[in-house]
Amino acid sequence: MTRWKIDNASRRWHIAAVVALVALVAVAAAPGRAEQPVSAAPTFSPASLDRIGDYIRGEISAGKIPGGTLLIQQHGKPVYFQSFGQRDADAHLPMTADTIFQVYSMSKAVTSVAAMMLVDDGKLSLDDPVSKYIPSFADAKVGVDDSDEAGQPPLRLVPPKRPITIRDLLRHTSGIIYGFYNEGIVQKLYNNPALYAGDLDNAEFAERIAKLPLADHPGTRWAYGHSTDVLGRVVEVVSGQTLFQFEKQRLFDPLGMSETNYFVADKTKWPLIAKPLPPDRFDSPLAGILDPTVPRRFESGGAGLNTTIGDYARFLQMLLNKGELDGKRYLRPETVAEMTRDQIGPETGILHEPFYFPSPNSGFGLGFAVRTSPPPGTTWPLGEYRWDGAGGAFYFVDPVDDMLAIFMVASRTQGGRIQLALKTIMYEALGKGLRKGD
Repeated sequence: MTRWKIDNASRRWHIAAVVALVALVAVAAAPGRAEQPVSAAPTFSPASLDRIGDYIRGEISAGKIPGGTLLIQQHGKPVYFQSFGQRDADAHLPMTADTIFQVYSMSKAVTSVAAMMLVDDGKLSLDDPVSKYIPSFADAKVGVDDSDEAGQPPLRLVPPKRPITIRDLLRHTSGIIYGFYNEGIVQKLYNNPALYAGDLDNAEFAERIAKLPLADHPGTRWAYGHSTDVLGRVVEVVSGQTLFQFEKQRLFDPLGMSETNYFVADKTKWPLIAKPLPPDRFDSPLAGILDPTVPRRFESGGAGLNTTIGDYARFLQMLLNKGELDGKRYLRPETVAEMTRDQIGPETGILHEPFYFPSPNSGFGLGFAVRTSPPPGTTWPLGEYRWDGAGGAFYFVDPVDDMLAIFMVASRTQGGRIQLALKTIMYEALGKGLRKGD
């Protein structure tokens, strides 16, 4: 997730280069082709995409980012796929299609899909209380901050008006938060390094979260946080497997996502990991996430995945295909429709916290932001769903134009700005208007 929410988003291409890139992605990324009939959506021309490469190269030349890799895929086929710059500027290693990225909160969509697969299996219900699977949450309390400027009196704890449900975890209305943004007594409790201390597993982490006060009554406010980590533990309890084991069996192996994991165990692949420039390197763990080469039992469903652009494209194409890819069904079409509709609209009465990352033009579904109105001055499509990661990478899926896009980059300070610029260029190329800002 970007810390300020923008909206989750060369030298001239010759025809031969386009053909070569299509062939490369078919082998290296293999995102898969949509089964539905090709729509009448507007399409890109090579000339209209020139500005994309020019823009990314300009960012590299200016020293803003070391490099990046971008895929735009429409009607199940890549229309733009190129790597730029370096994945490791210190070692002078080039950016390539097989570069591995820490994608942080882009993990959330994967964990959300894993949970919804269990819903489809009939083993989990969106209205189930979380305490059915993690009993400690039956004792959850809401922290009411009655303190004055001096921090007195202490936090008051009250029973929640209703239990946290699985739906609350998916749409971030559980009251479970992150502690590294915003301020307040409850936030400080979530920002305690002891929350992540030791070689904890998902079960222990969920127990630690259960002991912390909720920032809000469940179902009353969208507030970003560790909800998806708790959801990952629910997946473990219901499936009887670790989160990675379940995702590997049900998603990663069938989809061909062979480079997606919670730490990179193969030392020969460590040079493939993208490294940010010094100003973008985290000084301390973010949400418990450390060096991707360090083995750990904590499989953070909210922020822990490492992956490649090709792997993640397979996952997103499955969603764009309404839950199916290459003849195998992963989710029912009705389930994908439920995930990609706004679950926190005005009719729900759900409030937005001050740091409302989806943007004023978007609501939130079950795992990602969902566009509910076009930004001023544009005709950007409704129903687009998207998210990004603290490391700068982002994705969006646009069912109206039968399109998805992923930009992989390691730059926590520049990723949000670049997302906005790239997305603007893409939609200008489709004739959908210049976005000046939300």
